[in-house]
Amino acid sequence: MHEPVRRRAAFAGLSAATAAALGMPGLIGRAARAQAPAAPAQAPGFHRFRLGGFTVTMVHDGARPQPLDGFVQNAPIEEVRQVLAESFLPTDRLRIPFTALVVDTGRNLVLMDTGNGPQQQQDATVGLLQRNLSAAGIDPARVDTVLISHFHGDHINGLLDAQGGRAFPEAEIVVPEAEWRWWTDAGNEGRSPERQRPTFANTARRFAPYQGRVRQIGDGAEAVPGIRAVAAHGHTPGHTAFHVADGGAEMIYVADTTNRPELLARRPGFHIVFDFDPAAAEATRRRLYDRIATDRIRLAGFHFPFPAHGYLAKEGDGYRFVPADWSEAV
Repeated sequence: MHEPVRRRAAFAGLSAATAAALGMPGLIGRAARAQAPAAPAQAPGFHRFRLGGFTVTMVHDGARPQPLDGFVQNAPIEEVRQVLAESFLPTDRLRIPFTALVVDTGRNLVLMDTGNGPQQQQDATVGLLQRNLSAAGIDPARVDTVLISHFHGDHINGLLDAQGGRAFPEAEIVVPEAEWRWWTDAGNEGRSPERQRPTFANTARRFAPYQGRVRQIGDGAEAVPGIRAVAAHGHTPGHTAFHVADGGAEMIYVADTTNRPELLARRPGFHIVFDFDPAAAEATRRRLYDRIATDRIRLAGFHFPFPAHGYLAKEGDGYRFVPADWSEAV
């Protein structure tokens, strides 16, 4: 050790010892904090896998807690807590994750849903999509197609950047025609659940910068080659899933057909507060999930635990979510 370094080390030790002797624990605390490592953080939230010749990147947008009281509308909270406990989840709240996905078909770069959008508060736990797109090496200016499953804020708020401009400046926005008809007609406001009525104004705001760039599609229509719309109404009037296929490989992005699968796939009869038409949402869930389980189709879900894709197995009256096997190789 060089002499200056030795002297500095000795002085630091002497200072701490002197502070202790003089009853100055604050000085010791500051010295310890200065030497303490930074708080640990997670790695960037993205995950890739191959689907035939397509590359799919799951991009995490964060998570937020949801109070359990009133979340399920047609079952006692004790039953809800029991189902959560069986899946080793907390029983005092439900942590809801948000994950969008990018499909690179080689011909199109497609984003499915846009997340919660830029957040103003410090230490934001949602609105992380742009950060994680950057970490994944995906330039928003290269996204040529944005598919929107439905118009709830956590799916369309990310259409705008922090300045209120287009977050995806070169993209065409593809939307379900039934969803567009409902939320762009102010006459439907009085026929919508009260908690969903702000969606009308938010829809107008989020799509305004994309005037002339919005394309509506119906059930079964091709959004881009290899990706087709699948009507999945109930969660909202035009809620839509997307079937992605290349060769013999296929996947269905189910969007909000269920919220957390540990709760709502296992108990498909649960009706939650976010569903526009709970009975229709349940019927859609059972129809789509029977197909996915029977045909052993990979699925991805917006509110599934990250990296938010895997499979469903029929189990009693419900379905068990089986996360896809994770691999370092893409």
